[in-house]
Amino acid sequence: ILGGGRKPARRLAQGNVLVGHLLLRHMDLVNIGLSCCVSNANTEGISAPIHMWYVTASQLLSKLLSVEPSDRGSQRCRLGPGLMSALGLSLGSPLLVSVPGGSCLCTAWPRPDLAEGFLQMDLKCSSPGLVSHPPTRLHLDPGQLTPVPCPKLKGVKITVVVQSVDFKKRTPPGLLHELVKDTLKGVHVHKKHVINLESFDTEVRYVVVESINLDSASAGFITSKTCVEIVGVQTLRHYRSQLQDQPVVPMGGLEEVSASLREMLQLPLLYPGTLSSLGVSCPRGVLLVGPPGVGKTLLVRRVVGEVGASLVVVRGPEVVGPRPGESEEKLRAVFERARSAAEEGPCVLFLDELDSLCPRRTGSSAPENRLVAQLLTLMDGIERSDRFLIVGATNRPDALDAALRRPGRFDREVVIGAPTSQQRKAILSVLCARMPVCASVDMAELAQRTTGYVGADLSALCREAAMHAIRGSSKQAVGMKHFHEALKAVSPSCLRSSLGRTELSPTSWEQIGGLDDVKLRLRQSIEWPMLYPEAFVRLGLSRPRGVLLYGPPGCAKTKLVKAAASSSHCAFLSVGGADLYSPYVGDSEKALAQLFRQARACAPCILFLDEIDSLIGSRSNSRTPNSVQTRLLSVLLNEMDGVGLKTLERRGAEKILQAGGAEENRTREQLDFQEVCNKDVMVVAATNRPDCLDNALLRPGRLDHIIYVPPPDQQARLCILKMCTKSMPVGADVCLEELAAKTELYSGADLENLCKEAALLALQEENMEASSIKHAYFLRSLSKMSPSLTAQQIQAYQKTPR
Repeated sequence: ILGGGRKPARRLAQGNVLVGHLLLRHMDLVNIGLSCCVSNANTEGISAPIHMWYVTASQLLSKLLSVEPSDRGSQRCRLGPGLMSALGLSLGSPLLVSVPGGSCLCTAWPRPDLAEGFLQMDLKCSSPGLVSHPPTRLHLDPGQLTPVPCPKLKGVKITVVVQSVDFKKRTPPGLLHELVKDTLKGVHVHKKHVINLESFDTEVRYVVVESINLDSASAGFITSKTCVEIVGVQTLRHYRSQLQDQPVVPMGGLEEVSASLREMLQLPLLYPGTLSSLGVSCPRGVLLVGPPGVGKTLLVRRVVGEVGASLVVVRGPEVVGPRPGESEEKLRAVFERARSAAEEGPCVLFLDELDSLCPRRTGSSAPENRLVAQLLTLMDGIERSDRFLIVGATNRPDALDAALRRPGRFDREVVIGAPTSQQRKAILSVLCARMPVCASVDMAELAQRTTGYVGADLSALCREAAMHAIRGSSKQAVGMKHFHEALKAVSPSCLRSSLGRTELSPTSWEQIGGLDDVKLRLRQSIEWPMLYPEAFVRLGLSRPRGVLLYGPPGCAKTKLVKAAASSSHCAFLSVGGADLYSPYVGDSEKALAQLFRQARACAPCILFLDEIDSLIGSRSNSRTPNSVQTRLLSVLLNEMDGVGLKTLERRGAEKILQAGGAEENRTREQLDFQEVCNKDVMVVAATNRPDCLDNALLRPGRLDHIIYVPPPDQQARLCILKMCTKSMPVGADVCLEELAAKTELYSGADLENLCKEAALLALQEENMEASSIKHAYFLRSLSKMSPSLTAQQIQAYQKTPR
């Protein structure tokens, strides 16, 4: 019998279920009538009417509906009478409802319409997770509904959550205690649950049950005799910030920087008394410096969440206002908001894009100068009692005012450089963790081929690879070929506005005929440090700083450099005189220095200076010692010597602690060797006038390898002719050996032009209907041409420039 006790009712037939018929009015029980299900039995003595309810398995599965407005704040759970009978619940019995994300303690009450299969509950006493994310669209089975005993409590410890800071400050503790105790009277509570008091229309919004004085039970009933102890008071904003889901974002490759920043934040925020006992003041500011896209903002949000502090975020342009004094007023309001948040607990004030907020005062206008002065004043006015710390982030540290970077304001500076090979591998592993990646994808190889990529670039690379997988197949599994296609579309952000960025068409060594000795020396200089870094480290070798290719015009010097860049899969920048020269004094030198900075950001990188004799001449032959060429030479020599790195050019931590077996350790060592051997920029220069170059540029340590690219001999000319006629329909009578013998002193460009002229002559003679190129056309074209090289020229190149 439902609602009338747990004694079994009178059975009229075997296998039938007796259910209590409840008639409710205005949420109060006014009548309980007994009805029964009768089958194959004598019904004598049973008064009509007889209501027949069969409780099936599908009816025991209840759909969760929203609570009725009249039940808000009542802590009632409305469910079907059949389900109440099956659970053995009486009217008002405490019931713990478990749902994804937490549980709710309520009292069992039948539904007004007596319908089965539906459940409505008031979330007055629920776990913290349900406060911010109430359950919706759920189906509950009886196993999720558990009757719990709730004895009367002698004492309970709570934390009160109030609406505003003003109410917290001006309300006496005794008055707040009486108000809370009166609202909690007659409420069933559960340990670590939250009592929602918004229905009382007071400044008290929530009560968090910290503990109850029952060792065996986890729930209880608060009476007028229960001793209520308030252990803390929080504001609603601070409590909701704690309730917000702070997903732990994996920070691939930034573990060491994250640990360092966490240590800087924990000491002044959580243990200020430790520093005070030592007689030193707490640090008040940390400055994060790094190029765009390395994860400065993401790092701050994660570390602040781990420390357990609240975060107040301000971006530079948000503070600036159009009216005089408005910017300073907004900045003061930001600091006041941080102080208010710090009264609740540790707080971090994050100033993003700090360079736009506080530029140098020497070249700024009066409003910007006032804003900088206001920030300096506010930072100096932070007292020891203020439990908040300032974290700034910028990618232009040199643009900041110098007064900000002294101890006492921004005490520490944390440099987050471009990720190393190991860090790129860790970032790629994190990004691909939720992607359907094929087992053939080699993260170590991708890490080697993504030199200069920051975290944002790698994220764009993975997204582009996923898009290629979606377009290419229905399985949508991302393979290595999709990453190779994505590498063509996504370039490092540090090179997107680069001066010498070049769309390099893939060129293989086989496309260059002959020159085997030159190819070998170029491979030793460029490819070997990339492919065999452990051998270089073992023998104490370092990658050469520069290579000079000299020789007659048209002998494939530029094409050799393209083939070396394509085979080594490293960044490639190429500049000429038109890219550097400027009519303004100092612009050319600044452009060359900027070019080297961008090349170092994506090292290993090949910086190709074609026709270097026209860019940088010799100081001994210069009539004007203060010419642009002389100044460019000075900048080039300083950059190649590599005195030091600027702040933004630093790389990340050298080591990342990872767990793994021997194979993982070998991969990590390989990436370490790569970072050691290929950390510099290689300058590759080409010229056909080596005598015009300055002697200081040709010494070892700058242009280490000077390689002569000779004109092709007969065997090399035969290889070039085969390469040029590979895609041409040559006739069966064509003898390339004869042509190679007759083309003495012809360069590679001359031979390629010979094949083109023969093809044009075939079209001319056969009225555009030629299907093949005959040997006669080659001979006729050869008779009209002359070699571009002379014996005197070649003899002049035999003398080594150094």
